Amino acid sequence: MARTWDEAELIAEGFERVHIESEIYDGPRAGLADIEGQPHYFDTTPDCTWGGEVDEYIVWPASEEAVALEFEQWAIYVTYTQRLEAREVGSGSHPGYGGIDARYDELTRLLSPHRERPDTARKLLAELRFDQREGYRIDGTDMWFRWRVR
Repeated sequence: MARTWDEAELIAEGFERVHIESEIYDGPRAGLADIEGQPHYFDTTPDCTWGGEVDEYIVWPASEEAVALEFEQWAIYVTYTQRLEAREVGSGSHPGYGGIDARYDELTRLLSPHRERPDTARKLLAELRFDQREGYRIDGTDMWFRWRVR
């Protein structure tokens, strides 16, 4: 397991919350995180290589409407993961497969334009750390990024 940090220590060292992780593979690839205190979408760059101390992301601001919709969809996903861990459902019932949860499907459609990279998106580097809380919670993840310009 990766080392964890106290939330106050993370904040003091300039780390900001990763609210939602919408794609993960060897680390967070896409989602919603704070940058300078404001929610932003983040997505990996096409040429990103994993395994280093810092990864490169393309980032753009998220509107209040998008953030609310993202958290609604995240809550559905977190409920699914809790039920999966409790062995109440199988992996085939993941809401992202489509046709499983009508509201999740509707949110995917509504969020699609917000998740498109605008021409004004910028590239930033992010260092990842983890806090000491549970990984998947309704209020977010256990991940934190410290952002910097390349």
